[in-house]
Amino acid sequence: MARPREFDREAALQNAIGVFWSKGFAATSTDDLRKAMGIGRQSLYNTFGDKRQLYLEALRTYQRKSMSGHIARLTAPESPLDGIRDLLVGLTPEDAALRNLGCMGVGSVCEFGVTDPELVSMRQKIAPLLAGRLVGRIGEGQAKGEIDDSLDPEAAATLIQITMTGLQVAARGGADDDELHTLALFMVDRLRA
Repeated sequence: MARPREFDREAALQNAIGVFWSKGFAATSTDDLRKAMGIGRQSLYNTFGDKRQLYLEALRTYQRKSMSGHIARLTAPESPLDGIRDLLVGLTPEDAALRNLGCMGVGSVCEFGVTDPELVSMRQKIAPLLAGRLVGRIGEGQAKGEIDDSLDPEAAATLIQITMTGLQVAARGGADDDELHTLALFMVDRLRA
């Protein structure tokens, strides 16, 4: 009996994320995944399950990493307004190839909408994490006199999240980093006291 091929599971998962991120779920074949991951078909199934299970794991992993980056950029500066600026500007890397991928999470929403209950549930679990942090930073900014105190913090947080989605879709559509940064700064200026 042949011994199963050993491979680095995390590296294989990262490669799968790259394929799903660039192509989406439907356009990604099992062969695309197998080749990118450097594993055989049986190893893929034995380790990750079917394509859908691999996609769900890839999306969860991507979301955890991106959410961690969002929250770090938002909370690192002492100034809440600077944190919001860093959050928005940090969405769009200078590397055009990476920038043009947009966001895998936004891509999932565009591909599936609300038709997949498991994906909707994943979004409903992760979205409040950033929303809560945004509401908190907006409140801090209002208390410090940086952010317009007539703004409703929850509505402003929702607008920032919608702006994030728009920036990612524009990036996927080929907008360059100067355009995206200009739009991000425009949004931040709308919050200013």
